[in-house]
Amino acid sequence: MITAVALGDGVGAAFTGRAGGVSTAPYDSLNLGGAVGDDPAAVHDNRRRAAAALGLDPARTVWMRQVHGADVAFVASPESPGAVDAIVTTVPGLALGVLVADCAPVLLADPVAGIVGAAHSGRPGTAAGVVPALLKSMCERGAAPARMTGAVGPAACGRCYEVPADMRDEVAAVVPAAYATTSAGTPGLDIRAGVVEQLAEGGVTGVHVDPRCTIEDPGLFSYRRDGRTGRFAGFVWLREDA
Repeated sequence: MITAVALGDGVGAAFTGRAGGVSTAPYDSLNLGGAVGDDPAAVHDNRRRAAAALGLDPARTVWMRQVHGADVAFVASPESPGAVDAIVTTVPGLALGVLVADCAPVLLADPVAGIVGAAHSGRPGTAAGVVPALLKSMCERGAAPARMTGAVGPAACGRCYEVPADMRDEVAAVVPAAYATTSAGTPGLDIRAGVVEQLAEGGVTGVHVDPRCTIEDPGLFSYRRDGRTGRFAGFVWLREDA
């Protein structure tokens, strides 16, 4: 299943799910991650299927080598920018992809300026400020926070994302809204709430948050739930026909 998100005129955005691909267990079935041990041919076919469902050219999708950092790259071609966790483009038809399986996929757009961005914001990246870094990069290229829209995709929720107390305190010291307590009463983190707080502090308030928890929803990949598993993706792009 693919969930489209409205980020404004001339912008396409969506999050994929787990169904509709060709990968076999434990990557079944629409695994888009190319570095998790799945058959490369299956990943290639899955990426083609996802792109076709979104009306995109699979050869014009940019994939990062995500490392849980806060570096941002501007891209103008499908060539991978390497080890970064956020990317920005002003090129119509060039889709930006972010892979996740518990971390938060974050999509941003300024339709007026004609600029879009995507970030991979897990626990380390959220604490390091990858989303504020993405916002800064977009603003340096003409985006305005008051005009921007955003989407935070499915991720591990605060009820399920259990962490040691010192880790929770370390993240919450930088991003207070990420502080959470799990349904079991143990220390937790709410990464999506932290990202929304970071965006609001940067002036971006028009943010759609997908409520699905990757750990709770079998229709999504979850590393914390399953260990060896696939990755779903968030996509954002400027439409060529806008």
